[in-house]
Amino acid sequence: MFHHSSKLQFPVRVEKPDPEFAMLLQQAIGGVEGEIRVAMQYFFQAMGARGDVRIRDLLISTATEELSHIEMLGYAVALNLEGAPLSYQEASAKDPVVNAILGGMNPRHILSSGLAAMPVNANGMPFDMSHIYASGNVAADMLANVTAEATGRVLATRLYNMTEDKGMKDFLSFLIARDTMHQQQWLAVIEEMGGLNASLPIPNSFPQEHEAQEHSYYCLNTSLDKPLPEGRWSSGPAYDGHGQFSAKQQPEILGDEPLLGNARPGSGAQSEQIDGVTSPKP
Repeated sequence: MFHHSSKLQFPVRVEKPDPEFAMLLQQAIGGVEGEIRVAMQYFFQAMGARGDVRIRDLLISTATEELSHIEMLGYAVALNLEGAPLSYQEASAKDPVVNAILGGMNPRHILSSGLAAMPVNANGMPFDMSHIYASGNVAADMLANVTAEATGRVLATRLYNMTEDKGMKDFLSFLIARDTMHQQQWLAVIEEMGGLNASLPIPNSFPQEHEAQEHSYYCLNTSLDKPLPEGRWSSGPAYDGHGQFSAKQQPEILGDEPLLGNARPGSGAQSEQIDGVTSPKP
């Protein structure tokens, strides 16, 4: 059950409407880095969260906050579309938005939504839920969440740098700050679970003796003309404390050539495939 306040989480105002910026803001709503993505990701993670109920409650609370961010962004899109032309004739009479309607404005803001936000990205593509990561493994989900918040914060900072509107900068500054918190709160969950070392390898419940551990900790170079770049990943203790990083400059080829043999009769293959003939008949 959810409750809603008629007030926005943070003030949203636009000093000078900008239809092109409205199109860009759509990425923060329906893009893969956007608020629909994180809201749904946290909801589905919460619905599958077992164990510590505090983590489930934190996911639900944050998912609900992300819905409020969608609400604010939708309002910001509508404010930026105020006064946008509804026809090319009107565009010609309004110099400030002529370039927008002819070059940058999303026409679907006129054709499909009546100068309002939509659940789409900056290219007008609907968000299709394919980037919702909810594995049922809390550590894996927290790492996915840190990545989601990091890419969201990258997007918000880019939007911040693309506008000179004081109201939009204030609003985006708020979203950037919340992304800062959310990145760190998901890392804090991992710390409460014993830290990243204790969580690795994910899932840490799988008996590691069941994996081929001789292949667990070497970094493999597959370049034909460059050596493996040396770094923390190529020497020293592994993060899980169970092994030592090493480097292999040449792949060790352990398998055979993948030959499938002849095709089966009735499979729709050519006769040569079925009979095993590999060269033209004389």
